[in-house]
Amino acid sequence: MTARPQALLFDLDGTLIDSAPDLAGSANDMRVARGMAPLPQAQFRPMVGAGARGMLGIAMGITPGDAGFEELRDEFLDTYARRLLRETRVFDAVEPVLREIEAMRMPWGIVTNKAQRYTTPVVEGLGLHRRAAVVVSGDTTAHAKPHPEPLLEAARRIGVAANTCIYVGDDFRDVQAGRAAGMKTVVAAWGYLGKDEPVSAWGADMVVETPRELLKTIGLA
Repeated sequence: MTARPQALLFDLDGTLIDSAPDLAGSANDMRVARGMAPLPQAQFRPMVGAGARGMLGIAMGITPGDAGFEELRDEFLDTYARRLLRETRVFDAVEPVLREIEAMRMPWGIVTNKAQRYTTPVVEGLGLHRRAAVVVSGDTTAHAKPHPEPLLEAARRIGVAANTCIYVGDDFRDVQAGRAAGMKTVVAAWGYLGKDEPVSAWGADMVVETPRELLKTIGLA
């Protein structure tokens, strides 16, 4: 990546913030309420990017289309809403990188599939709303990722061309959305990543192991 970007866009969960403890905790709260033992967080962590579907798949062995899934999904979402920020934090290694990006006066934003109901209190609770140039949630536009519309909307709100942005995420859908929007894409390998094909097969422009490596990759360090 030789051209200096005009803006950096980030996925939220697994890229900027570690929300796995609260998402996994919500699923375990449901297990405990049913007399079941909690599961290790490590079992949930790879599936955080899949949201309620992923958490319930691990906790309850249930998938969309199964009888009772919608009721369990609604219960999970209500449970998660009550503990959004109990343990969720900005990744330690991400914070100094954000400060350096800000010191360069480069705008950065958040594009997540998390519904605004959860995005807003999390972003505000972590103080990111005062720093991000834009926050686009999963229901801000008519389509969520992997559709490119959320990313295109973020670029419009910042006031830059989409093809001058870089999108950083930890899910295959992030790469799909970024490429469809005409952006360069970077996989945050410190994120959750899922359990499917390896990130090397996602078709991203770059895979970085650490937030510090991100700055070097895009020519900002």
